[in-house]
Amino acid sequence: MLDTVDLHRKLDRARYERVYPELRDRLSGLQRAVFEEKIPVLLVFEGWDASGKGDTIEKLVGRIDPRGYEVHLTRAPTEEERLRPFLWRFWNRLPERGGIAIFDRSWYRRVLAERVEKAVPRRVWESAYEEINQFERVLSEAGTLIVKFFLHISKPEQRHRFEKIERSKYESWRVTRQDWKAHARYAQYRVAADEMLERTSTAWAPWTVVPSTDKRLRRVQVFETLAGAMEKALEASRASPPAEVRKKGPPRSHKGDRTILDTVDLSRKLSPARYEKELARWQGRLRELEFACYAARLPVIAAFEGWDAAGKGGAIRRLVGPLDPRGYTVIPIAAPKGDEATHHYLWRFWKRLPKAGHIAVFDRTWYGRVLVERVEGFCSEAEWRRAYHEINEFERSLTNGGTVLVKYWLQISPEVQLQRFQAREKDPARRYKITDEDWRNREKWDLYRDAVSDMITQTSTTYAPWTIVEADDKSWARVRCLRTLVEAIEQGLG
Repeated sequence: MLDTVDLHRKLDRARYERVYPELRDRLSGLQRAVFEEKIPVLLVFEGWDASGKGDTIEKLVGRIDPRGYEVHLTRAPTEEERLRPFLWRFWNRLPERGGIAIFDRSWYRRVLAERVEKAVPRRVWESAYEEINQFERVLSEAGTLIVKFFLHISKPEQRHRFEKIERSKYESWRVTRQDWKAHARYAQYRVAADEMLERTSTAWAPWTVVPSTDKRLRRVQVFETLAGAMEKALEASRASPPAEVRKKGPPRSHKGDRTILDTVDLSRKLSPARYEKELARWQGRLRELEFACYAARLPVIAAFEGWDAAGKGGAIRRLVGPLDPRGYTVIPIAAPKGDEATHHYLWRFWKRLPKAGHIAVFDRTWYGRVLVERVEGFCSEAEWRRAYHEINEFERSLTNGGTVLVKYWLQISPEVQLQRFQAREKDPARRYKITDEDWRNREKWDLYRDAVSDMITQTSTTYAPWTIVEADDKSWARVRCLRTLVEAIEQGLG
């Protein structure tokens, strides 16, 4: 791809001075428009050292409102970042709806610098292509505009610029020994860059290769490309129906249809004596494994979903009860609010992923998209149907990075739920646990049953299977959750 770029092209000063000011003003107006339309914008600048990324970004932000953008300089990952999936730090820096995030180098570091410098093994950077394409597609389908630039110069031009910078009294510090080492490997970086451009230039996030020998041409091409992409995104956004029109009411239930939940044997029980024995056994083993996970730097996620009053809280308390509190976190999930409501729905879960060697327990999860948001009509049918694939890809990223992921659905009968609701109402100490919303959700049992069945069918994968826990008997359910987690961790540790 880089072979086809004409690096000798130039833009004469007269045309530059006529076109460039108009482009700057145009971009300023477009920034306001995307803010009003709530379109998040991701700008990615990759390219050779000394190719003009800094100058381009400086000129770009010089004419837009500083309250509406943030610039991120991507360096080698910190120790904290190395303990999480490689896309974690980029999910954390995504813009809110209407905001602009500018990346001076990005997630492509994995398939460029980390590849050439052999900072990661081949299988890691090879698998990164698929993860990157999935990452960008998920964001694009949710409405994010992604514009990617690769600034291209030749090896002799790079050497010339390095030498010029080194002669500067005030800027010589910018060229480091590492820069010269990378320059010596220009041919290797070029092979990596060509493959990156080929494998990650997609319909939803195409690359624009910018010949950067001439700075005037570089600036104008970047500005024109960005303005055109923003205008196209605005046109598409304005042409789509309003969110309140796209969102339909809850789907009809298929009452009477047999689902996977109807095959669950809810008669499973444990006697009090057997429960105490099994509980002690599996809690003791889990505590041993917590320290083994830390030593092996193995991240673990236990994700709990289930009917209201199914016993998630009790199961979680028995699970974390024996553990060292420094090694785990329990994360309760409620309706998104604040920053959570202005970002992609997976953003808040990426932010809370555990460090390698730690355990995270989610009390409700990312599956809210295909459960409560589906049933209550908080998202469109297209959005919750798309979420199955997005969630599968999210979980594949986690397990590809070594995470042990255990997903529980706690299944109870409608009769047992009613008994537990009534018992809570009669108990002053537990009355706070029953709300009008719980009763309202119970009236939609058939709708939720269909949503749960679809969720399990669509997202139980070889790398992240669902465990349906028979939970009419709380003792059985608690031991089943403990045993399942222990066995998964043992398998993860090998």
